[in-house]
Amino acid sequence: MTTPGRGLHGHVLETLGPAITAGEYPPGSVLRTDELAQRFDVSRSVMREAVRVLESMHLVESRRRVGVTVRQKSEWNVYDPQVIRWRLAGADRPHQLRSLTVLRSAIEPAAAGLAAKHATAEQCAELTECALGMVAHSRGHQLEGYLIHDVAFHRVVLKASGNEMFARLGDVVAEVLTGRTHHEIMFEDPDPAAVTLHVQVAEAIRAGDAARAEHLTREITVGALQELDILAP
Repeated sequence: MTTPGRGLHGHVLETLGPAITAGEYPPGSVLRTDELAQRFDVSRSVMREAVRVLESMHLVESRRRVGVTVRQKSEWNVYDPQVIRWRLAGADRPHQLRSLTVLRSAIEPAAAGLAAKHATAEQCAELTECALGMVAHSRGHQLEGYLIHDVAFHRVVLKASGNEMFARLGDVVAEVLTGRTHHEIMFEDPDPAAVTLHVQVAEAIRAGDAARAEHLTREITVGALQELDILAP
């Protein structure tokens, strides 16, 4: 998963990437690096570095005598956190959020069940700390503080599952939760029932109750989908 760097090529990426994912450059469009270098007032080497990052995301491909071509959406690395962030910033946001939340509903309950079997004492303590942090920031419009603990909670669950594939989805889930908050697709104060569910998931994992951890996590993801139905129909 790619993280665009700072500096000039980072600036180019933060303009060109969202334009591609928003459809301003439809699939099949040919981008001329010389023209883009002039447009962004950067050297060709900087432009080539930006293109390499876009290629790593499978957004574009370079062909000799053709140029840089925008790839079909079906070929994009849709799990790349930056691609997710760019898509959430565009008009496709509701569809993207729903698609990612459905993914969460398929993965996270299973991860929680496994975490109840494999979590270390340290991970259980982290989950409790995160859940209590969510409780502490769930009132008074403290969404940024709540988000920090929410992201950390779900990262720990995925990692504690003991499944490296689940653990790798931590960045994906983080982008979903962050995008939902920053684009105001959640209530001013988090749903008290959802907050309580996180506390209960932490308790179930600590108790080694896989079935309960899985059931409660499914309730969380179902609630997230229902919230989307209200705020981003």
